[in-house]
Amino acid sequence: MTTTTICRAWAIQRRDGVVLGFTDHDARIEFDGILFRPDHGMSARALVQGSGLSVDNSEAAGALSDDAITERDLLAGLWDGATLRMWEIDWNDPRARTLIFAGSLGEVSRGNGSFRAELRGLSEPLNAAQGRVYHPRCSARLGDGCCKLDLADDRWRGTVAVEGLEEGRILRFASFGNFMRGWFERGSLLVLDGPAKGLGGVVKNDISLPGGAREIELWQAMAILPRVGDRLRLTTGCDKRADTCQKKFANFLNFRGFPHLPSEDWLMAPGAEGRNG
Repeated sequence: MTTTTICRAWAIQRRDGVVLGFTDHDARIEFDGILFRPDHGMSARALVQGSGLSVDNSEAAGALSDDAITERDLLAGLWDGATLRMWEIDWNDPRARTLIFAGSLGEVSRGNGSFRAELRGLSEPLNAAQGRVYHPRCSARLGDGCCKLDLADDRWRGTVAVEGLEEGRILRFASFGNFMRGWFERGSLLVLDGPAKGLGGVVKNDISLPGGAREIELWQAMAILPRVGDRLRLTTGCDKRADTCQKKFANFLNFRGFPHLPSEDWLMAPGAEGRNG
């Protein structure tokens, strides 16, 4: 491979299956059925890779564009956890290439019409803590393989159109079905229509107002605001308590916590050693 004809190319596959190719060469390159384009202004810093398990010291940066990397897709989380492969290539002969990085995108930040994404190597998941945590509250995520609750059931979610919006995070509705007060606290919101389609948020408060009206407050304002009339999907939340699992979801059989585990205060209380055989 001739050093004067070396360029870099990287392919990114998003969570929705879309694959995009980029290169720092001044012309298009194609191999493995992927077209690597130079016209999106995406680049990557020099890779620093070691034999340990730390995050590789590198990042990808680029410009937001209408047809490749849009601000709305970033906000919707489509690029979170996207897989990435990077090659060094002889642009005279794309068959002469070396894979120099494989991993995923980590934290993605944006601003001033551009974005930056941390690159994480294949060993990054090995840094995550393994095993279960012994805690009175449930360790499962609502609706996952351990919880086994079907969140597609209409008992756990509802669809409603926006009737009022304040500060980008407080939504108001004249009526909201038969859901109990606080039903959606700690739950999620997803926009189904309009310019904010695909964006979402986490519900902080679910407040019942006089006359059957409802107010939903998010923890953080949405970057792109839904319009009056746009539809939202609200999914219930869980506070991880055994009582909630039993009474709200009737799912105590799958509860993944230890509700009878003594607290640290109880273990340290005078005479506790005599009661703890």
